Amino acid sequence: MAESFARGMRALARMLDYPDREMVESLPDIAVALRAMQMPPSAPRQALLDWCARLAAGSLLDLQAAYVAQFDRGRATSLLLFEHVHGESRDRGQAMVDLLAEYESAGFAIGQRELPDHLPLLLEFLSTRPEQDVANWLGEIRHILALLAARLEERECDYALVPRTLLCLIGAETDIDTLSEDVSQEPADNTPAAIDAVWEEEAVRFSAKSDQDCALQSAEGRRLAERRQQVQAETVRLPESSQPSSTGGLS
Repeated sequence: MAESFARGMRALARMLDYPDREMVESLPDIAVALRAMQMPPSAPRQALLDWCARLAAGSLLDLQAAYVAQFDRGRATSLLLFEHVHGESRDRGQAMVDLLAEYESAGFAIGQRELPDHLPLLLEFLSTRPEQDVANWLGEIRHILALLAARLEERECDYALVPRTLLCLIGAETDIDTLSEDVSQEPADNTPAAIDAVWEEEAVRFSAKSDQDCALQSAEGRRLAERRQQVQAETVRLPESSQPSSTGGLS
């Protein structure tokens, strides 16, 4: 794979990451990688660059709060791919085992607390693969990418630019249009009432093993708790007027 394309894939992965200080400081390098990445004319390159500028100019705490509100409340825009296919069923566990095996066979190691179906992690993996493999993998998840893009665009969210760009890479961006009308009719799943309803439907399990399993399977709850701690820590360390800086790298 050409290094510029690999760096571009890593840049797209970083754009979907939780906006901590390190991510924000890497935005100048992300923008450089996006400018150099080979993309079809239909890809929203300039919109991605404009988004980088908005992120760099924003308040870190505001960026983090917006990310949590978008991805950790409700499942419609989850970045965990198998949630859109298997939900919380046992099939999802087997799918993650199979995906881990794919990573391991390619020599790609992940952290113990990382879930293999997290889209930014998958893009990091794809940045290590030949371009034809990237196209094949994106083709396998194109229906999830289109659904995610359509839902994020319905919410007028900049994060939609990443799945749209990925679909443009394989010439499948029109998939988004076919879903837009149906998505516009979906009830919101990120309201307090909708979130409460989901929690009421969850089965309660009490063994130590089931608690650990629940922490892994209910990713939104785990990530939300972590990010609340991170936001609280930033609140302690930073005065309200603090702004993120702009240095760092992708490599």
